[in-house]
Amino acid sequence: MSDDRLIVALDVPNALQGLALADRLDETVSFYKIGLGMLTGGGLALANELKAERGKRIFLDMKLFDISATIEAAVRGLAQFDLDFLTVHGDPQVVRAACEGASGSSLKILAVTILTSLDRAALDAALIRDGALPDIVATRAARALEAGADGVISSPHEAAMIRSMPEAKGKLIVTPGVRPEGSDSGDQKRIATPADAIAAGADHIVVGRPVWQAADPAEAARAILATLP
Repeated sequence: MSDDRLIVALDVPNALQGLALADRLDETVSFYKIGLGMLTGGGLALANELKAERGKRIFLDMKLFDISATIEAAVRGLAQFDLDFLTVHGDPQVVRAACEGASGSSLKILAVTILTSLDRAALDAALIRDGALPDIVATRAARALEAGADGVISSPHEAAMIRSMPEAKGKLIVTPGVRPEGSDSGDQKRIATPADAIAAGADHIVVGRPVWQAADPAEAARAILATLP
């Protein structure tokens, strides 16, 4: 199997296209992210197919946010599918409820700190408190980890800072916003190369468009893997 530090985001419209992409990637990739955008396009069915039939690892990126009882019930339902990672927003009450829902399973709960598509101007527009973005990320990460999260989602720019925190010892750091040299940044604002993200302390990097938009997705994935330290 491939180096599972690379997670390929199957950000395509439906499960059939996701399965076709997985066929093209074959043994090159062993870990896939399935996000909210594919939920109504058969995302859970694809997750089960890739996990149960093909032995792939699955990161379900739902970024759940709701009252505690609803979060706990939703996560308990998702945990029955034997998936690997699930994201929730990093508010402590959400994290605690998610961890309760995942209790007894191997599902890892990852907390979202600040989305990698956001910058200070976007936080101002959303009425998020004043302060430097890295400081807000650090505070949210610490509180989520203290609440029981198995790890955090963080931009590569904050990975080293989070890795140095006492609360992050033994925890996972997963970084979206990763772009190979020369790639279009798209809607991401806080980006880095795959090698830089791993060097900064990330356990896993998430790459989508630079792989699935490539003429040869398997070759694009291999090129990324070749750069990892």
